[in-house]
Amino acid sequence: MAQNNPDDSAQMVNPLGSDFNQEEDQSVSQILNQDEIDSLLNSGEALDGQTGVRALLNTTTVSYERLPMLEIVFDRLVRLMSTTLRNFTQFNIEITLEGIDTMRFGDYLDAVAQPSMMSVFKAEEWDNSGLMTIDSSLIYTVVDVLLGGRRGTAAMRLDGRPYTVIERNLIVKMVHLILSDLSAAFDPLSPVTFRFDRLETNPRFAMISRPSNAAVLAKFRIDMEDRGGRIELLLPYAMLEPVRELLLQGFMGEKFGRDSIWENHLAEALWVSEVNLLAVLDRHMTSLKQVLQWKVGTKLLLNANPDSEVEMVCGDIPMFYGHMGRKGDHIAVQIEDKIKRQKD
Repeated sequence: MAQNNPDDSAQMVNPLGSDFNQEEDQSVSQILNQDEIDSLLNSGEALDGQTGVRALLNTTTVSYERLPMLEIVFDRLVRLMSTTLRNFTQFNIEITLEGIDTMRFGDYLDAVAQPSMMSVFKAEEWDNSGLMTIDSSLIYTVVDVLLGGRRGTAAMRLDGRPYTVIERNLIVKMVHLILSDLSAAFDPLSPVTFRFDRLETNPRFAMISRPSNAAVLAKFRIDMEDRGGRIELLLPYAMLEPVRELLLQGFMGEKFGRDSIWENHLAEALWVSEVNLLAVLDRHMTSLKQVLQWKVGTKLLLNANPDSEVEMVCGDIPMFYGHMGRKGDHIAVQIEDKIKRQKD
């Protein structure tokens, strides 16, 4: 009798044992350990550097479609503001557009440097609000220039105290001028009136949108010789929604997918198109049983006489009223009135 070798029996029990162990090792290696799970969910002890899902949800990067015409509007605003503020301060002013960015509204309020003035304004035709922020350097510079400060000296900055009534009133006058220029900058695109609403120094009271909503931020640098500051315009995307199609244009007057030549050709072709009109003498309701009993010679009596009105229809759409008559050897209908259809 032949004796079985123990090694042979092991191979018979698991002939693919080596492959099975390799697959098991790979499946075990794909399972996350506790440290990797904490890193993914950011549920560990160290929360300073956000990682995983929380870093994805709390990211400040907001990607939205470009609005090419908005850059042209801001460039036009720079030219208008240069003339307006020069006449307002009687000072040589240089204004530059530092950049246009997109960010969340809440992130912007958290990053506003204090102290500063935040002007809330409303777009009357668009029924929404925007925000203008003026930093303290520009505030003290404008106040110093308007009150006759010496030229060539830096404006005195007094921190730790609220703005006075005189300072607020002078800045409000400047805000009115800038909003008027902003309206003029939008006029070639869409007429809109920006109206000053209120002036705030606390960002919590300047909440005009949800913190998670996206907004367009435009930064302007205003220099008066060796001093100056910044003005920031924050326009929520919800505010620009009524003119979104216009802001997407690559140039002024661009038409998306429209061809005036084909529009005129189609309109001319419609005027010379032939349509079939049917004259309806009367409408009679009957059952299907009676219709099936009809045969050649069956008479159908209509509730109409030679003077009854005839309805002219094109397909299923009623068009005209008229009266039956005769012209030569042909039966004709004289149109007398147009049927007024109710709009859906």
